[in-house]
Amino acid sequence: MPPRKKKAKKARNRRAVDASSSGRHPLSAGQWFEKLVALQTRLRSPNGCPWDREQTHSSLRTYLIEEAYEVLDALESGDDAKFAEEMGDLLLQIVFHSQIAREEGRFTVADVIREVHEKMVRRHPHVFGAKRAKDAAEVLKNWEQIKAEERRAKGIIQTEAGDESKSLMTGVPRGLPAALEGYQLTRRAARIGFDWDDVNGIFEKIQEEGAEVRHALGAMEPSRIEGEIGDLLFAAINLARFVNVDPEIALKKANAKFVKRFRAMERLAESNGRNLAQVPRAEMESLWETVKRYERGAAANAANEAAGKK
Repeated sequence: MPPRKKKAKKARNRRAVDASSSGRHPLSAGQWFEKLVALQTRLRSPNGCPWDREQTHSSLRTYLIEEAYEVLDALESGDDAKFAEEMGDLLLQIVFHSQIAREEGRFTVADVIREVHEKMVRRHPHVFGAKRAKDAAEVLKNWEQIKAEERRAKGIIQTEAGDESKSLMTGVPRGLPAALEGYQLTRRAARIGFDWDDVNGIFEKIQEEGAEVRHALGAMEPSRIEGEIGDLLFAAINLARFVNVDPEIALKKANAKFVKRFRAMERLAESNGRNLAQVPRAEMESLWETVKRYERGAAANAANEAAGKK
């Protein structure tokens, strides 16, 4: 990003912070929250917004997921004003769902806040109680134990698969994207010590799974190929988790990088009067490498410029 644009973004971020901390918006967070709840109540009222009145928990599912991802994009952008805006959009989804539930006589937004407040106090006995935790790892281990106790207190649910409520794996939503679900599952297992000793073991597992994929491809068994590729991806997710990288976010960034490079390839081809689809495969590879070299050069120049400013 050019220096002038960086300065403009920083100035905009400072203005957003200054506006929120100055006398322009003197209301407290609680007061603003009450105004937001009242606003959503009015939108759902008979004289409110037709679109808002038509929404259900089911129809809003897509928006909830989209807003969560937009928060992540805004976080990565470094634009504080955008980050705050997208966090507000996500908060609105919580208020929206709570309003629908209140109308149905199920629960209110106050119940939502009370539940999470009580849960956080309950799961932090090393802060709000007499229990002590020497490090973050012990905090996470205690957290899982407390969650298991909470599930038992709510009642044991018997299913055909057995007593699932006692399992550490219970509670990971199956509706999560596969990479995020794998991340959550392996993270839970690691919290009680079921983990690799070091990263070398995971690399060996990835090599092992890669070899099994090759064997499955040779056997030409579609179901086995699918299973082995799944095992390979799961091993890669475990590697990401082990080195403290969220695989879902990492993959989203890799997707964005691929799209950016592919579009650059298209532009290079168009600059020579051709459509990328008409370019021979070997030349496509050459264009790809050209784009990568340009990215590395741009990154090096940016690093040198930053170092010079220091």
